[in-house]
Amino acid sequence: MVTPTHQPTPPTPSAEPYAVGSKAVESNTVELSTAEPNAAVLRQAFGAYPTGVVALGALRGGEPVGLAVSSFVSISLEPPMVAISVARTSTTWPRLAEAPVLGLSVLSHGQGALCRKLASRVGDRFDGTGWRPTPDGAVLIHDAALWLTARVNAVYDGGDHEIVLMELLTAELFPGVEPLVFHTSQFRELSPHA
Repeated sequence: MVTPTHQPTPPTPSAEPYAVGSKAVESNTVELSTAEPNAAVLRQAFGAYPTGVVALGALRGGEPVGLAVSSFVSISLEPPMVAISVARTSTTWPRLAEAPVLGLSVLSHGQGALCRKLASRVGDRFDGTGWRPTPDGAVLIHDAALWLTARVNAVYDGGDHEIVLMELLTAELFPGVEPLVFHTSQFRELSPHA
């Protein structure tokens, strides 16, 4: 009989609750193994970190192709570089990876439905969405909080994702436009503290 060397560890309460503001909060600690990570717990853990959402797009065969990513990060000022990560299972990324220039639109508050459409595996992702192409074939989404154009500089192994390093070519800011915030699988609104 073979005995498994690793059993998934169920969440266990931490020794003491701690306070966030005036509210007592309990936590769960889970041991993670590279051999058998607990995907549900990891999704929950990663979702606790709020992110913006970027629509990545380009013209391919004269038609807009795009997807939504929440794994966007600024990397360098000199040279100007950013990075995203894309699931290896994506069928859209291979088409975008061959584009000479990509458009990155930081989606704005109120574009949650568009984000879900860009993440969908079925239907026309750009149906009913305002967008414009640049002369070099990048696709930019109307009403976004920021427009960037970039070219792929390098692609690195990131486990079940590819980490894509990109060199920025242009940036167009829209001051006062609030970004879309994604946190715990929901879209959130930024509000100023009084």
